[in-house]
Amino acid sequence: MKLKIIAGITGAVIIIIFAYVLKTIDENPSGVHIEVTPFNSDHKGNGRALLAEGDNIFEVWFYEDEATTSVKDGAVIFEHQYFGLKPENNEIYDELGILNDPQKTIFVVPIFTITAYGDGGFYEYYSGKCNEDCTKEIPIRHDLPPNYQSSDNSIKVLRLLGYPFITDIEIEKNPDILKKFDKVIMLHNEYVTKNEFDAVTQHPKVIYLHPNALYAEVEYSKDNDTLTLIRGHGYPTQEITNGFGWKYDNTRPYEYDKKCENWEFYEIDNGIMLNCYPEKIIYKDKKLLKTIKEY
Repeated sequence: MKLKIIAGITGAVIIIIFAYVLKTIDENPSGVHIEVTPFNSDHKGNGRALLAEGDNIFEVWFYEDEATTSVKDGAVIFEHQYFGLKPENNEIYDELGILNDPQKTIFVVPIFTITAYGDGGFYEYYSGKCNEDCTKEIPIRHDLPPNYQSSDNSIKVLRLLGYPFITDIEIEKNPDILKKFDKVIMLHNEYVTKNEFDAVTQHPKVIYLHPNALYAEVEYSKDNDTLTLIRGHGYPTQEITNGFGWKYDNTRPYEYDKKCENWEFYEIDNGIMLNCYPEKIIYKDKKLLKTIKEY
């Protein structure tokens, strides 16, 4: 991919536009007041911004201080992508976004999944780096930005298009909050509580945008703000896959289709599910974003 340095003026314009959109989103266009757990999805380092060229709906850039080199083939890999609005695409944003749309839609940031994948989390137990201490009372990682495993690109794109959000924690504390919305968008919410599972599966209109959602049961401690693995993902015994025994679990094979070349939604009892993992197309596929809005 050919990269070039963002010129100072262009970068300033993008930052101003991005800040304005986030301010608008924080004001909550749905009109429903929500208590949102803070999380950091924006770059705070001092790396040089690089602009990726291509026919994307949004500006796409990276930061050099987040680059690593692949051991396998020496390719440069960027930990995160960042997105901004292109002034020439304002009509597209009006078509795909909901800033001026009366629909009551919410998406759910997978803060429990962010925590599970963080240092000292469940995946260090799965890999044998840690004993069962890494499955019990893990502090919620409000400090970690989302990554590929926790729907980083989807979160950023939906925010730019004006979608309000909550996290797993808000649903666990008040499962009825989802009843205030006509449509719920689930991301890679792999780890959820029983309260959240029930609230989501009982809602009449859910878009399951990422396969492998609602996969393992966890317990959230409101007093300590911690997470404990209860059941699923091979725990407490290897033969247990989906911790809820959910008949619509679509982890295999769809979670592993990362190209999404032949994506489609299919219907289940309370919504629609995508048949691939959309992080590599969410910022460039107009049809996908339009389907999300119009469902």
